[in-house]
Amino acid sequence: MKHLKLNFSDFDPNHRFYKRDNYFTHLLSKQYEVEISEDPDLLIYSNYGKDFQQFRCSRIFFTVENLRPNYRECDFSFSFDLDPSPKHFRLPSYCFYGDPYPFYGYPDNLTRHIDVEQLISEKKKFCCFVVSNPYNKIRNHFFYELSKYKKIDSGGRFLNNIGSIVTNKAAFLGEYKFVIAFENESYPGYTTEKIFEAMQVNTLPIYWGNPLINREFNPKSFINCHEYLNFHQVIEQIIRIDQDKALYADYLKEPYFYGNKVPESIRQETVLNKLISIIDSLDKVNPVCISNKNYKYLRNIKDWFLKPFIWIFPLSVKKYYIPKIMRFFVG
Repeated sequence: MKHLKLNFSDFDPNHRFYKRDNYFTHLLSKQYEVEISEDPDLLIYSNYGKDFQQFRCSRIFFTVENLRPNYRECDFSFSFDLDPSPKHFRLPSYCFYGDPYPFYGYPDNLTRHIDVEQLISEKKKFCCFVVSNPYNKIRNHFFYELSKYKKIDSGGRFLNNIGSIVTNKAAFLGEYKFVIAFENESYPGYTTEKIFEAMQVNTLPIYWGNPLINREFNPKSFINCHEYLNFHQVIEQIIRIDQDKALYADYLKEPYFYGNKVPESIRQETVLNKLISIIDSLDKVNPVCISNKNYKYLRNIKDWFLKPFIWIFPLSVKKYYIPKIMRFFVG
């Protein structure tokens, strides 16, 4: 088994992430003897800091946020984005959720065979909402509009109306027929864990966010706000479903993934093969990164030499020679 020196940096400090025990190390351990090293061959970093700058090695930028990679700082990127670049691999954040806990990744949890009648008998409550971010005015507006029909139980820090903050989100969602599963913002391809968490406990998601969501999930298995002209039509459909047991059952019978199969593009085997191809190419890649200790030399080069050089020579010359000059001085 090959040896791989690996490290991680700049992951969300508000969520537990263990360098030796996460989605990536579990995958890579199937193929490599993984060592967490301060002198890694490969760094996987996220967007919650700048510590990645101190590592001089090949870098993979990974984010679950609605952000684009900066390829001047990384060699490859993993995110939800639909970026067609060969340097990018689409891996939406719901791929990391599921039992036993986030960052292990079990999208297979959404392939199912259920007893619909039994499930309906367990859904005693109407609709819930678990949100901490108060800044999505569209989501807030929908909450208030649907609340005119029936009370929505809000178990998050925002608009909490149940007397306490939910500690077991899956158990809470599982009691309801519907859940408002709106993203924090809308962007093509931006699919987070919100719809996955509802589907995992067989609660019907009311979804807004990724306008292309029907590319990855069967639209007959949830309420896709992007298929309606306005929220008034969405709410009318929710009321119809709530009042018609057979219609509600029709939604529950539908598989979440097309053909009830996890898409090949997000299966763990596919992700591992992509990581292997990146690692195999490390010797062929000139890392874009330069460690912090060399920044002062770069500033001096820019001030003493590169500015006059930039002013005098045409763009074609600059694009060819500036990287060579920087490598000469920085190493």
